[in-house]
Amino acid sequence: MMADVEKVEFTYDDADRHEYELAELYSYTEEPEFGVNQVCYEELAKSHGLEKWTTMSREEQLRFVVSLQDDLEVTERERRTKAVQALLYLVQGVYGECNSQQHMQEVSRGAVLLYLELGLYSSLVQLLAMEVENSTSALLALRKPAVSISDSQELRYIINILYIMVETVRHFDIGPDESDPATQELIEARDNFKEELVQPVFGEEPLSVLLFTMVTRFCSGSAPHYPMKKVLLLLWKLVLLTLGGLKGLEAKKNEVREEHGLPPLSEDIYSVCETMRPASPPASAADLIEHQVPRRGMRAGKRSLVKQSSLDDSFEASLSRDEDDDLMDGLKSNSDEDSPPTPPRPATPTVPHRTLPWKPKVRQKDLENFLDHTRQKFVGFEVKNDHNSLAGLPQPIHEGVKVLKQHLYMSLSEVQIKREEEIARNPLSKPETDVESTPAERLYHAMLSNLPQYMIALLKLLLAAAPTSKAKTESINILSDVLPDEMPTTVLMSMKLGIDVNRHKEIIVKAISGLLLLLLKHFKLNHVYQFEFTSQHLVFANCIPLVLKFFNQDIVAYVNAKNSIPALDFPENVLGDQPELTAENIESGDSQPHCWRNIFSCINLLRILNKLTKWKHSRTMMLVVFKSAPILKRALKVRHPMMQLYILKLLKMQTKYLGRQWRKSNMKTMSAIYQKVRHRLGDDWAYGNDMDARPWDFQAEECALRACVDRFNNRRYVSGGGTESDFRPVDNNILSLLGQSMPLSPEFKINYERWLDMEVYGRQIDWDQVMLR
Repeated sequence: MMADVEKVEFTYDDADRHEYELAELYSYTEEPEFGVNQVCYEELAKSHGLEKWTTMSREEQLRFVVSLQDDLEVTERERRTKAVQALLYLVQGVYGECNSQQHMQEVSRGAVLLYLELGLYSSLVQLLAMEVENSTSALLALRKPAVSISDSQELRYIINILYIMVETVRHFDIGPDESDPATQELIEARDNFKEELVQPVFGEEPLSVLLFTMVTRFCSGSAPHYPMKKVLLLLWKLVLLTLGGLKGLEAKKNEVREEHGLPPLSEDIYSVCETMRPASPPASAADLIEHQVPRRGMRAGKRSLVKQSSLDDSFEASLSRDEDDDLMDGLKSNSDEDSPPTPPRPATPTVPHRTLPWKPKVRQKDLENFLDHTRQKFVGFEVKNDHNSLAGLPQPIHEGVKVLKQHLYMSLSEVQIKREEEIARNPLSKPETDVESTPAERLYHAMLSNLPQYMIALLKLLLAAAPTSKAKTESINILSDVLPDEMPTTVLMSMKLGIDVNRHKEIIVKAISGLLLLLLKHFKLNHVYQFEFTSQHLVFANCIPLVLKFFNQDIVAYVNAKNSIPALDFPENVLGDQPELTAENIESGDSQPHCWRNIFSCINLLRILNKLTKWKHSRTMMLVVFKSAPILKRALKVRHPMMQLYILKLLKMQTKYLGRQWRKSNMKTMSAIYQKVRHRLGDDWAYGNDMDARPWDFQAEECALRACVDRFNNRRYVSGGGTESDFRPVDNNILSLLGQSMPLSPEFKINYERWLDMEVYGRQIDWDQVMLR
């Protein structure tokens, strides 16, 4: 019972430590393959007259890797697979020749740099695309009733190499002295690799689109053997490397704001949350009055109530109670006759100066609404687009407007929306000509045509991996790359497989939540309508109830889960003598008090839910309809400041729809919201009532937003330029027209000669008359 009040020691970051991220790439079922990879390398090295990798010269290493790269293009499958296994063994760190984890990391990084120098990335992606098609065709031909880990062998080997390359480059240790030749080499290799990752391979599609295609095929049932955990991990880390992490996004946001003439942000979520701690709510005004002017004849029960509500009261203990009525139970047994004499009046206590963690904000729309309301009230008419004239308004209104303007905040989204409105009104005089080819822009363009299917597929996988989901016959099987060919026959093997399955699901949730949050954050910074397009399709695919379903569990037990076996984690399972696996060391699990990946997933899902519902009334009503308040309140038992912050944000946006009685019964939660969440001046979250909200009004907002998003996509990506086709000037240049490449259908290409005979050679054409028209 103490787990819910124990403080969670967790530092939120873009990902876990490098060695833990590598360990989560492999399942415990893959353990025998490490020895097979080593044997393949030793056989191939011996055939080339070589021995140990760590004793080879650089020229010998180059020649050996080039020979393996050549073997990737042979038609013989066994030879090709052995070459991939040898390449995987090298990039894993040549554990057969190392005696420490640090040595393995150094060897692995050297192999990655060698692969980048030889252009092995393109060869691997080409091989992956070929294996995706070949393995799917072979599996459909066999029509296996049950899919196991052996059906994805070649795919897993290739994805393992690509993942280690991406993760190693992401963790290049760039020192402060960039003039150092070794540091410059790392920077150049990293930048070249990042650029290569977003480029189409052999004129087709970038790696990210290929991975998204694998996800959609897996969810459609046409490729149930794809190793989905590895695909999702590689896709997440690919986006993380090419687009950048969330912490770096804060500095990038200030740069973009400066380009648009906006002031930089004075605070960020990470620095504020580091100073915040899960503590008691501030004393209310009634408490301060009771301390300063105690009433005469106060009953003992009243004093106990004041003491219970003091600053020393535990915040988390109070959150575990749904109502405050239990505080009154102890008062009923006391009577006026039992009251002790009135104590002497104490000295006025010194209340320490405390400030809220966030600077309040005001939107431009809030200022306009305030002025419209006060002008209508005091002078009887409104003045559109005038934020300065205060004639006829009383002095307190002048002061209120001054305070609102001091905290006025203009977001990038508002600037981008205003720019889109100008383009829509003036397509000829104000066309869009300055679209920067950022990695986020190129990724969105590549995903656009199939983005709805991608979002649906990711949510299907999230649903299948959620702990609250029950196995159904029609649901997708996400365990194909963890189930062995033969099911366990002993209790020990069953325990190992059970932990492996739970760990497998947790890693899938971690990868999907991290990927979705990255896409939403980067798309919103790049252009708000890219974010809105992605958000709408997540909402249409029932992302909001799915996340609430995820949190409708014992969340404290989830963040404290011990679904890992340290002795089987890479690289502990390949270094030195391996201990005998017993039931005791399996049940002991990880020594860490909390599961990093599960807390990371919870925070990501809460941030996604906040992104989808912020300033969207119809989606906020979905939180109310699906009864999210008790679910979110239970999650407050996890004592981590960032997690509690996003939970309280979600509760704050729906308090006005929950009614006065809910607020009266949850005053401790209301105090926590006041203490930890940013305030919007003029927001009536704590006292407003919108019980008669009309859902059709909210649907009109969604439809208007969808129209703006579709217009943006059609103008920028479908019509082929910054100007819509109806307003584009006519091209009368003959050479320009004849030089345009026209898409031809396959039927036309087949019957091209017949068309020439009928339409060209068989007709007399007066070309002078044609050109005069």
